[in-house]
Amino acid sequence: MAVENDSEQFTGLILLSGVDRPGITEALFSALSPFSIAVLDIEQVIISNRLILTVLIALNPAHQSAIESDLLECAAALDVDIATLFSTTSSSSIASKKSLLHVVLLGTKLHPLAIAQIAGAISSSGANIERITRTASTPVTAIELLVSGAAQEIVAAALAPVAALNKVDISVQKGGHLRFAKKLVQLDVDSTLIKQEVIELLATKAGVGAQVIAITESAMRGELDFESSLRARVALLKGLPESILAEVQSEIVLTPGARTLIGTLQRLGHSISIVSGGFVDVIAPLISELGIAHFRANKLEIENGFLTGGLVGPIIDRAAKAQALRDFAAIESIPMDQTVAIGDGANDLDMIAAAGLGIAFNAKPAVKAAADSSLSGPYLDSALYLLGIPREAVEED
Repeated sequence: MAVENDSEQFTGLILLSGVDRPGITEALFSALSPFSIAVLDIEQVIISNRLILTVLIALNPAHQSAIESDLLECAAALDVDIATLFSTTSSSSIASKKSLLHVVLLGTKLHPLAIAQIAGAISSSGANIERITRTASTPVTAIELLVSGAAQEIVAAALAPVAALNKVDISVQKGGHLRFAKKLVQLDVDSTLIKQEVIELLATKAGVGAQVIAITESAMRGELDFESSLRARVALLKGLPESILAEVQSEIVLTPGARTLIGTLQRLGHSISIVSGGFVDVIAPLISELGIAHFRANKLEIENGFLTGGLVGPIIDRAAKAQALRDFAAIESIPMDQTVAIGDGANDLDMIAAAGLGIAFNAKPAVKAAADSSLSGPYLDSALYLLGIPREAVEED
């Protein structure tokens, strides 16, 4: 029969389960092939060597008995269980539904109660879970839920308290092909791309670590703006020999997963940019090593082989980081809604707000509240799962 649309049609739901081995999927569809049917949906998953395969078909009601009989023979031959449910339905298939949302759940250890509360929050927002898929199992577990029936803002608001209560990360993003379009991913450096704060490493070398920390804390209390606090801290580095920069460069440690994140994104055709309130004099070798074309950072003033305690050029503050994101996106011809910004501090708030997807990485509460998504684990490459990139596509360090 000809299937013109998927409304008001006779359908059959086939559920196959059993021990996985090669040839099962082929055998099932070979058993169905003699009949005039249309395949509307398929889902297959293997968990601990157990195969679960579901198929939704549209068929002529007169063929139901013959199909059931052939499927029973198929089940016996394969030593699997096959259950069927036939009915007339007016419901649309998932492929025809609009405004689908991707809800990504990340955690190192997911408890049943957390899953139950997430499902409950989605239901209470008026949405429905259409599909659930595991996209990663290491170093974190990533579960992606395809959701229909409610606006992104409503679902995100319903899930926010659940995420906080269960100490898991939850991201809600719009679906569609644009989710997989070329992106510009911009990273903060200190405490994001790398584990340390560069100015504190320099201050330790200069013997002024305590003073620099005191100025930083003053800025955090709102007593100094970023530029004032930066200039005050750099002034304490006056007289430090330029050779110290190489020592600090050798002490820099990448955040776990940073190299994997950047390598995977580059291999998949995305662009990377780096912005830092720190100093290009220190991070330039790292930028070159990682093959990053777009970057902005502050520059130390150096005369006769010593730091003067001053800076050269414009200050890279929170506004400058957001402007860098816009500039680099324009260079790469990437629309702003396809940009991603990842950072941890107040200095990253403007670029997180400007980006199509803002991600707070092990950030302070104010930054987490302002971001679209947050990562609380130690692995920077977990951001890949928020972008819909499964573990199988991730490039290892």
